[in-house]
Amino acid sequence: MTRLETSHTDDTHVVLGKLTSPHGVKGWLKVYSYTNPMDSILDYPEWWVRKGETLTPMTIVQGRRQGKGLVVQLKGVDDRDAAETLAQTDIVLPKSALPALAADEYYWHELEGLAVFTQAGERLGRVSYLFETGANDVMVVRGDEDAIDKRERLLPFLPDDVIVEISLEDGRMVVDWDPEF
Repeated sequence: MTRLETSHTDDTHVVLGKLTSPHGVKGWLKVYSYTNPMDSILDYPEWWVRKGETLTPMTIVQGRRQGKGLVVQLKGVDDRDAAETLAQTDIVLPKSALPALAADEYYWHELEGLAVFTQAGERLGRVSYLFETGANDVMVVRGDEDAIDKRERLLPFLPDDVIVEISLEDGRMVVDWDPEF
């Protein structure tokens, strides 16, 4: 399963990460990546940096792991002051630029918002977000106005075990899950 760990999307873009703060005096920036593995964010040579409502294309000159995180040098960002202006901005990419996946693979942002039903047709709510636990990925399903209740449920994302069917076209997912659990 390929995933892009983010819930910060709009209709045309997906957030890959965030430029958090300057790193050194030569314009490098620290990067917080939502991708898994985290350094796959560096596979995209051009990012769009979103500051407020403004999107600016930026080209990666260099990027690397630094300690437990990532740092990047962007074209035209040559000193700490220039890097400071990009601190706390989102790194976005047009959804159309994401690699195509196999039929049984999904990006996390594609699953968020899907209506979740049991095999008996009971609506549990919608996928709010997903997170990684180490053992498996977990979906947070929140009850909505059409659900059997308003509960929040944590369902393991286990295809062919818990996840029975996913239809992005219909905006729904069927799960093998006891609604009392």
